[in-house]
Amino acid sequence: MAERRLGLMLALVALSAATGTESVIRTFTPFYFTVEPADTLAIRGSSVILNCSVFAEPGAKIEWRKDGTFLNLVSDERRQMLPEGSLLIQSVVHSKHHKPDEGFYQCVATIDSLGTIVSRTAKMTVAGLPRFNGQPVATSVHQGDTTLLGCEVNADLVPFVRWEHNRQLVALEGRFLKLPSGALEISNASDSDAGPYRCSVETAGSSKTSDEVELTVLPEMGAERKLKFLQQPVPISKVSGQTVILPCVVSGHPTPTIHWTRSEETISERSQRITLVGDGSLQITDVTEEDAGIYECLAENGNETLQAQAELNVQVPPRFLKRPVNIYAHESMDIVFECEVTGAPMPTVKWIKNGDMVIPSDYFKIVNEQNLQVLGLVKSDEGLYQCVAENDVGNERASAQLIILEHAAATAGLLPSAPRDAVALLVSTRFIKLTWRPPAEPNGEILAYSVYYAKDGANRERVENTSRPGDLEVTIGELMPDVKYVFRVVAHNKHGAGESSAPFKVATQPEVQVPGPAQNLVAQANSPTSITVTWQEPHSDNGPIANYKLYYMENGAGSEQDVDVGSLSYTMNGLKKFTEYSFRVVAYNKHGPGVSTEEVVATTYSGVPSASPQNVTLEVRNSKSIVVHWQPPPPGTHNGVITGYNIRYKKGGRRGETDTTGGNQLSQIIDGLERNTEYSFRVSAITVNGTGPSSDWVSAETFESDLDESRVPDKPSSLHVRPLINGIVVSWTPPENQNIVVRGYAIGYGIGSPHAETTRVDYKQRYYTIENLEPNSHYVITLKAYNKIGEGIPLYESTATRPLTVPDPSPMLPPVGVQATVLTHDTIRVTWADSSLPKNQKITDARFYTIHWKTNYPANTKYKTADTTTLSYIVSGLKPNTLYEFSVRVTKGRRLSTWSMTAHGTTFETVPTSPPKDLTVVSKEGKPRTIIVNWQPPSEANGKITGYIIYYSTDINAETHDWVVEPVVGDRLTHQIQDLTLDTAYYFKIQARNSKGMGPLSEFVQFRTPKAPGSSGKIGKNPPVMDSPSGTRHSISGHNSPHGSPTSGLDSSTMLIIIISVGVFTIIMVVIIALICTRRTNYQQKKKRAACKSANGSHKYKGNSKDVKPPDLWIHHERLELKPIDKSPDPNPVMTDTPIPRNSQDITPVENSMDKDHHQRRNSYLGRELEDGMSTLSGRRGLRPKMMMPFDAQPPQPVISAHPIHSLDNPHHHHLCDGPSSPTRSYLHHQINSRPLGPSVSPVDRANSTESVRNTPNSDMSPAPSSQTHPSENVETDVPVVSYLPGSQEEESNRSVPTAHVRPSHPLKSFAVIAIPPASSSYEAASSATPLLSQPGTNPQVHSVKTASIGTLGRSRSPVAVTVPSAPDVAESTKMLEDSDSNYGPDELTEEMAHLKGLMKDLNVITTA
Repeated sequence: MAERRLGLMLALVALSAATGTESVIRTFTPFYFTVEPADTLAIRGSSVILNCSVFAEPGAKIEWRKDGTFLNLVSDERRQMLPEGSLLIQSVVHSKHHKPDEGFYQCVATIDSLGTIVSRTAKMTVAGLPRFNGQPVATSVHQGDTTLLGCEVNADLVPFVRWEHNRQLVALEGRFLKLPSGALEISNASDSDAGPYRCSVETAGSSKTSDEVELTVLPEMGAERKLKFLQQPVPISKVSGQTVILPCVVSGHPTPTIHWTRSEETISERSQRITLVGDGSLQITDVTEEDAGIYECLAENGNETLQAQAELNVQVPPRFLKRPVNIYAHESMDIVFECEVTGAPMPTVKWIKNGDMVIPSDYFKIVNEQNLQVLGLVKSDEGLYQCVAENDVGNERASAQLIILEHAAATAGLLPSAPRDAVALLVSTRFIKLTWRPPAEPNGEILAYSVYYAKDGANRERVENTSRPGDLEVTIGELMPDVKYVFRVVAHNKHGAGESSAPFKVATQPEVQVPGPAQNLVAQANSPTSITVTWQEPHSDNGPIANYKLYYMENGAGSEQDVDVGSLSYTMNGLKKFTEYSFRVVAYNKHGPGVSTEEVVATTYSGVPSASPQNVTLEVRNSKSIVVHWQPPPPGTHNGVITGYNIRYKKGGRRGETDTTGGNQLSQIIDGLERNTEYSFRVSAITVNGTGPSSDWVSAETFESDLDESRVPDKPSSLHVRPLINGIVVSWTPPENQNIVVRGYAIGYGIGSPHAETTRVDYKQRYYTIENLEPNSHYVITLKAYNKIGEGIPLYESTATRPLTVPDPSPMLPPVGVQATVLTHDTIRVTWADSSLPKNQKITDARFYTIHWKTNYPANTKYKTADTTTLSYIVSGLKPNTLYEFSVRVTKGRRLSTWSMTAHGTTFETVPTSPPKDLTVVSKEGKPRTIIVNWQPPSEANGKITGYIIYYSTDINAETHDWVVEPVVGDRLTHQIQDLTLDTAYYFKIQARNSKGMGPLSEFVQFRTPKAPGSSGKIGKNPPVMDSPSGTRHSISGHNSPHGSPTSGLDSSTMLIIIISVGVFTIIMVVIIALICTRRTNYQQKKKRAACKSANGSHKYKGNSKDVKPPDLWIHHERLELKPIDKSPDPNPVMTDTPIPRNSQDITPVENSMDKDHHQRRNSYLGRELEDGMSTLSGRRGLRPKMMMPFDAQPPQPVISAHPIHSLDNPHHHHLCDGPSSPTRSYLHHQINSRPLGPSVSPVDRANSTESVRNTPNSDMSPAPSSQTHPSENVETDVPVVSYLPGSQEEESNRSVPTAHVRPSHPLKSFAVIAIPPASSSYEAASSATPLLSQPGTNPQVHSVKTASIGTLGRSRSPVAVTVPSAPDVAESTKMLEDSDSNYGPDELTEEMAHLKGLMKDLNVITTA
């Protein structure tokens, strides 16, 4: 056929050349797509662009089609076409029930003078909201083994899955691999892989994170573990060019080796395209058709073998092997567009002409399944043809142009006359052979003959040309049996085509052996729903008729259907009213179907309309008229020709009136109505058979007066929304300006955008329910009033529909055995059992558990919830030291249980995370040198507050460890500090502590002491601080008063006398102390050893009924930790009496590298009774003493620790045990500082360097219970004693004299005051000192405890190490008191006190002189 067409074209060219004329040849116009839209995955709420670009001369008109329908982009607010032709969709809308943007898109380009081409079909899919089909499950893995963490999401969300470990993104390389399902494979696990994991799905619109699960890495014990598949390969299909991963994840010990085979051939990593990833998964990049096949994974470790297989199917998009080409042709010719495609699966081929699908017919045929043949061309066949190839993974198209040439105009000369005597020489069922005689007047040589033929009655002619000049016959084939054709013949000479012969008709022979057509086919309507069809037997049946097949079809809709009939008539029932149907009959015999009859048409009878008119609306024109609008009943319900409409209207409950219109009229004005009156209307359709059903009543109220409609209405005055599960109730109030006509309200709504859907309601309506919405979704609603001019200003509101909760009448049993296990200060693990599960508690269905928890403080705390699919859940993010209650319920499908019984758990304590609040400092009335510090507990205590530490200093720029420290027990919120310097600015700050450590420091508060007694101090917070010049700091030589006030100068003689006196006094004190130690050594040794033995056995002294509470002050190397041994039971404390105790775990161990010779040392106390028993800082001399404490930021430095000694008239002393595990005191091993403290220091210098000793009174008036024990440290050291005497005449004779132990610094330093036994009643009268610990009795004393604050404010001095023994427990202190009482006799003490008093008198005489 193609060769014949080619020969025809050559003949035409030769014909044109021979005749000397040529047709006007038009050229083909380049017209094609340079860019076509591609399949796109869009994100809800984001924007997406579908690209399209066309090369055309002249420019082409571009349109877009979605799902076969052209888009109207002029009035679309979200979709618009870019200048080059691409389609921009803004704010993609997508919900469960509303998906306006998802579908198939095509770009359509048109040139009016040429034709239309259509781009490839692009599928746009909108990704759903990130959600998890299943949560990851906590798991454990042995070191070196492989594990898998699942993350179940929809397939379209897998590319967006990310994994996090310890809240850090996991790099998917090396040992970490994300499988096609989204699961995370971890191979060769190590300890660093342990910890929490979670997966997240992040899209441009939103993100969601899964539950956090714990991966536990177990040590490899070497025991054999069976091999098991964690993930097997599964059948998969991929498009050529993509990357595929065939997972094969195996766990077991010994570690297995994984191999892959394909078609029983081992796969080696022979190219860069094929690699093993993870622990053995196979990855193939850029897959081809040759990669398709069955793959098998084999895992073996020497003990056993596992294998699994899966098929890889590679799909290939359509690809053209041969594209159609442009064709020139003349009318009546036959042409073939050739198109050859390939792909996997094999593509199907369709043809498009000028943008419309080509439907195969007698003249348009698909040949060889891919080529398009057009028979008997006519002028309208000209245009653009596209070959469209489609399969499951894509579609492609190629275009070609057909140009119909005009026949060449006749040249100057005579044309042939008509051929003569054309007749059918041979007639068959499928072909006819024609013959004719030459024209009577050939007027030259006849070059060829053309035979034109067509079906009788058809307008499209085909042509068949003779192959050689002089041929007078031709055979026309490919005809239909028993069909009448019309033929004519035309002769051609060199001048052109001559006259045509007269047309003549020839009918092909009918098929033999099969029946002919049935005779006299008649279809007659019986009723509106039935038609009877009758016929007679065929004239030529070629044997007995087996049956008839009646074909029928509703004209203009649907496809042809058939029914088998054994008789010569059939009644079709159940047809549509007033509908045209076509019928034909085919007779069957043993050879098959015969010739079909011609179609006959019949129409069912009409009936009354079966539906009412649609969309009946009312428009109030003015105060006296209303316009009624409607639409005809839905198609198919007319049941005849609509001849008119019946309009019935009434006022109130009256009978009403009726108005009738013509059948083509769809509105009617009702005049003569009353003002401000409500009317109701309904409409019904009319046919010749009667009136159909009426529409529902709709009402409108005429205006009270004629309003303005020259402008749009104002915006509604209010808009309210109330969400439901699947709907939203919208209510509003009309615009405030009632003088403008409001015809109604337009309500727009959508998820994230109010332009997705729009509905209109009547102007009288004040509420509307939006239905069929998606539960638990955020909608934006807009409301606009409108009239004939247009829509007014919108009013916006947004809300979220309620989540879907469906109660189930048969709830499940609640979980049992709920337990709460505290893990950390903010984490509790909740576990439970499910009684509806089997005994092994294995979950095999889709149930999940909901845990909710809350704390009862404050009382209105809301529950928090979480879901899990396992029988345990770790609740994190809790508050420290807080009691929580937990309960669980189970959900399975639509069934859920009640909440289980509650379990309780209290989180562990942690260090305070906020400082104490409301720090204030006030001066005590009547005592200008005494201040009261008040505060409130920290807002985030994170545990029971066991103590506070007050820091104060006169230098705001001093290091924290240079500030003076005041420890306070945890139940106190006020503290007094006395003996401060007048008219001096002090800075205060405070920190709290609990059992876990110290909290942050508060901001400092400034307080200035009064200038003189009776005046009040000034307080400020965070004032500007100016560094003092070095020249203005306190003098070291003593020319300043103890607190910075000026004193009279001393001449050189006086200074010399004072220096000599102090030196003599110091020597005398050393001699006296040595004598006392020597005289009591023998007497004390036995008692001390007995006490040491008792302490080594029990670490505790057996006390008497007297409860003693010795203070203890510990300063840790890492952080300052002050803990009280005991606290007062007084519910309303005013002042503190006990330093904060320490726990044994807080003490840093010390290297055992010190001197092994442990000597006994004693510690003396000098007591002084204060008038109010308040804390006293003694011995201040111009410069505030400081406490040097090691902190993390500074290296250890030598410091001085001062221990107050007994008053000289209060002979109570304590001794040390020789044993290495003495519980009385815990000494650190230090080496003695060799720095000498010579007696050449002047008394004034002594005064300036005297350590501050504070007196911390106890407000307890009764002994505290000895309920706490103090762990002893089995460490001792040598402590040399150096005594310092007061060096100022201002101090009373009984002021405390501290004893300094010189030690090098150490990370752990203890400042402890040894408890002093109470004095007897006879001695109290003669002593001026206050007992350090109160004792029970009729007249209890306020006991004071003296502790030392070490350091010097603003003074440069070489620090020396400090060692202070720790205080024993209450019971130990009691035992010590007994020992002390027994160690001293009255005579010895009286003698010692007499010597000391004498020396003091001598010193006073010398200094006075």
